[in-house]
Amino acid sequence: MADDTQLSKSQKIMTMVGTLLGMLLAALDQTIVSTAGPAIQRDLHIEPALYSWLTTSYLVASAVMTPVWGKLSDLFGRRRILVQGIGVFLLGSLACGLSQSTTQLIAARVVQGLGGAALFTTAFAVIADLFSPRERGRYTGLFGAVFGLSSVVGPLVGGLITDTLGWHWCFFVNLPVGAVALGVILTRMPPLKSEVTDRSLDIVGALVFALAIVPLLIALSLAKVELRPGDVGYLWSTPPILGLFAAAAVFGALFIVAERRARVPLMDLGMFANRAFAVGNLASLVVGMAFLGAIVFLPLFMVVVVGASATRAGLTTVPLTFGIVFGNIFAGQVSSRVGRYKFLIVGSLVVQIAAFAIMAFTLSPDVTTVGMAARMVLVGLGLGPSIPLFNLHISSAVEPRQIGAATSTATLARSLGSTMGIAIFGNLFGYTLVHNLEERMATATAGLPPALVAEWKGGPPGSPSSGDEGAMPQAGFDVAAAQAKIRAGFAARRAAATAAPAAAAAPAAAPAGDITSGRPGGAGADAARAEALRALDSAEQQALAAVSAVDHALKDSFTSATARVYFVGLFFALAGLLVSLRLPELALRGTSDPGARGAPALD
Repeated sequence: MADDTQLSKSQKIMTMVGTLLGMLLAALDQTIVSTAGPAIQRDLHIEPALYSWLTTSYLVASAVMTPVWGKLSDLFGRRRILVQGIGVFLLGSLACGLSQSTTQLIAARVVQGLGGAALFTTAFAVIADLFSPRERGRYTGLFGAVFGLSSVVGPLVGGLITDTLGWHWCFFVNLPVGAVALGVILTRMPPLKSEVTDRSLDIVGALVFALAIVPLLIALSLAKVELRPGDVGYLWSTPPILGLFAAAAVFGALFIVAERRARVPLMDLGMFANRAFAVGNLASLVVGMAFLGAIVFLPLFMVVVVGASATRAGLTTVPLTFGIVFGNIFAGQVSSRVGRYKFLIVGSLVVQIAAFAIMAFTLSPDVTTVGMAARMVLVGLGLGPSIPLFNLHISSAVEPRQIGAATSTATLARSLGSTMGIAIFGNLFGYTLVHNLEERMATATAGLPPALVAEWKGGPPGSPSSGDEGAMPQAGFDVAAAQAKIRAGFAARRAAATAAPAAAAAPAAAPAGDITSGRPGGAGADAARAEALRALDSAEQQALAAVSAVDHALKDSFTSATARVYFVGLFFALAGLLVSLRLPELALRGTSDPGARGAPALD
């Protein structure tokens, strides 16, 4: 690759700008689309069984291409691969926006994923091309901050676009951003050409890798635990899921054989003989398992338990993003100044363990917005440094000609960890929530009208949140609306009882007339009316109390399920710390040091 001394400061800046725009393009797309998902489902009438494929198709395609793009960038240069990746991504975005059916949209998401993999993989390799190991930390922190910003900006932008322009524009908006990125890259970014002479690509290895990774990711994405007896779907023990895992294992073994025999392997397995590289990737995978689980369920908790609106829930995650962004930038700057980074990795994981422990043991339905904000900042500070520092470590562990393949392997390890983690956390959350609700709701709903009991159990038939497949209860149980319905219903019944004929209001054993009264029904009928109204008042109070009980049961159940996620995440973070303690720290040489761009020596 081009030496950093051959590039001007303006070239480096514009290269970083173009690369950051490309990464922002892919990072924003994932969060924007997740927000637009319900609108897409309603418009295209997507069946519940296919809804998850809007995300799964993208993730699988991206994972398949991650090592391919990394190797191609080593062989043919970063700029060419980055331009091609953006081109494929924009083509997929255009196809997504024009889609008129579920099949078309899922196919277009596959194309998006194929291109999106290049944007993440090439970005971290570009940093290694431009800067010496000692300088990389401060810039990898900027790339890590992009992930944090996209997690807040994406949902807000996605909601705004969906509500005003329609979900199609959530994909069309990628086109102008991508055009700007392409313009900067094509006009201002140097080629960063590779010095590799043998540019043959391991086609067999790429195909076998795809046959191994696709069934693995599909199995992890679709498998679930049995929430209720008789649940339909792909349970972990069902033949389809077991068959997918078996296929992944068989083709994974064949991939190892193919790579050992390939002249120019897709993934140089010899890199794993390097302890720094192997342990760094293992740490990325383990820490990645805890990353998404710490973020995904927080907005849902804020809506259901804290009572925030969907928009406010997105805004209330700003403290989490602040922690992630600050942690990224701080860790990068410090590692560049002191030339060390392992103490930052260990320190951030200690903070992460403390944050997860606080979330697991102190989360309660009475938590305030301010209390949650403090917890989120701590979680963000623990999560933030992991992405840039592990990439810094891994890129510093290999020779310059291997940086593309090395960073793509790190990206793949982190993606696999996130996929496994979200599968585990999603199943754990659903299982805990459903079983807690089953225990608490029977008593809580005893005084509710049947129509309201049915309302909290799920959304409209056919929606992703409906109870058709044993789905979790809907998040939007509105206490005020439910109580208003009850009051309105009892008011109508009270008015009917008051206006009813005396004979209707009187007990069946009472005479139609009473000689003590000058009107039909007499005092006996008045007493019957009064008794009926008292009974209605008592029934109304019971129903209103039942609504409050349902609200408390729902909040308690969501709190327990969310806390359980962090409790298990605590063990993942602890495992990540134990692995990270085994990291051999590499000396981060500066540009003036001999061999600054070669493989660093171990301290």
